[in-house]
Amino acid sequence: MQPKGQPINKSSHDQLDPKIWRVVAVVLIGPFMTQLDSTVVSVSLSTIQQELHSSVEVAQWIISGYLLALALMLPLNDWIVDRIGAKRLYLACFTTFTLASALCGSARTIDHLILARLVQGIAGGLLAPLTQMMIARVAGRNMARVIGYAAVPILLAPILGPVIAGGVLKYASWPWLFFLNLPVGILAVGLAVFLLPNDDATIQRRQFDFLGFLLISPGLVCLLYGFEHVSDRSGFSALILGFMLIGGFVWDALRKKSTALIDLRLFGNGIFSTATATQFLLNGVAFAGQMLVPLYLIAGCGFSAAKAGWILAPMGLGMLCAYPMMGFLTDRFGCRAVSVGGVLLTSLGTLPLLWMVLHEFSPSLMVLSMLARGSGQGATGIPSISAAYASVPKEKLGLATTAMNIVQRLGGPIATTGLAVVMSASTTLHQVPTPRMYLIPFLALLGLQLLVLISASRLPERIHESVEEGHQT
Repeated sequence: MQPKGQPINKSSHDQLDPKIWRVVAVVLIGPFMTQLDSTVVSVSLSTIQQELHSSVEVAQWIISGYLLALALMLPLNDWIVDRIGAKRLYLACFTTFTLASALCGSARTIDHLILARLVQGIAGGLLAPLTQMMIARVAGRNMARVIGYAAVPILLAPILGPVIAGGVLKYASWPWLFFLNLPVGILAVGLAVFLLPNDDATIQRRQFDFLGFLLISPGLVCLLYGFEHVSDRSGFSALILGFMLIGGFVWDALRKKSTALIDLRLFGNGIFSTATATQFLLNGVAFAGQMLVPLYLIAGCGFSAAKAGWILAPMGLGMLCAYPMMGFLTDRFGCRAVSVGGVLLTSLGTLPLLWMVLHEFSPSLMVLSMLARGSGQGATGIPSISAAYASVPKEKLGLATTAMNIVQRLGGPIATTGLAVVMSASTTLHQVPTPRMYLIPFLALLGLQLLVLISASRLPERIHESVEEGHQT
């Protein structure tokens, strides 16, 4: 540990090994393509539905089926990485995703397209956590700096998606939305073969926890489906079944310990559990805001969906500005200070929304609000992710990635469901839709941000000092 009063030698930090950026550049193609593909499909859903002569309810499974297949595969990430290695898994996933894209473009019925999207979801469910794990392996203590830059291309995908979808649908037919993935997929697989490091030495012949898989994977699918359709009888039943299955998995995993599909003893690590809780709450705030703010603009202020989209754009700009600075800020001020500062900035960005609800809409205030909320969410997330990965040994990064992604993924639907209940109660108090009906929901959003603040304030002040002290004890 660096003696107090001595200048910190930053030479090793400032000059990152070029192989780190080579690995990052290759593995980022996966989540970038899956995010871009999801955005393109969401924007083009109505066109696909009309051309395949399908109902809206059935066509919605093009998106829902992909997300549920993604959740089904997520718990398997750590076991498969241990079994065949991260490089082989990345090659298998991206090859499968590319072939599934060809199947999507070749589909001539809605059933065939949904089936192909399920295959895409199976591959995509492993690519996202796998990318995080591979970056954490090579970045080490520079995780905040590396992931700050690495997140920028992922943020560009939702911006480029509508533009690409519009261009394709204007000059070609909808199958080309998927065929465009083919050359990128072939290039990515080729680059991965030559540039990703060989990790055969990390392969372990770990026994597969079949009972654990039968409990947690369907349990996650039931929870996600249940939260999305909680107002329906089928959704409520799925929710109850999901809680029962997840409860059964927790009991079984605590009994099996290291032989479980996910070793829950990892959450006994205070830094990891705090960072994961922060990610869970932050994801909830992000998704709740993505639901509530557009509703306020469209239903409360009377803007069109297109205009609301442009009004929300500065939030993405705020994230793009914040992410590249995270490494410097975390090194300079520490993990806890940056994360807490991010929550405070997000909360500060919510206050103009409260003012506009009570008074009148202001374009300048809205821009400031979106910039602050975007920057704040970016500043909260990266330090907590870095703290989580820094707190576990390198051989447990796969397990940490799987566990954190599962917990994080549940934050969104849980928060949006809760906020939807608050929104419904607020609506009943106002017979005529007005902006004021959003006052209570925005106050509830502030309450969620207070929970994030409490969790972020429990993060370590300095990541590596806390980890070293924990290892010494």
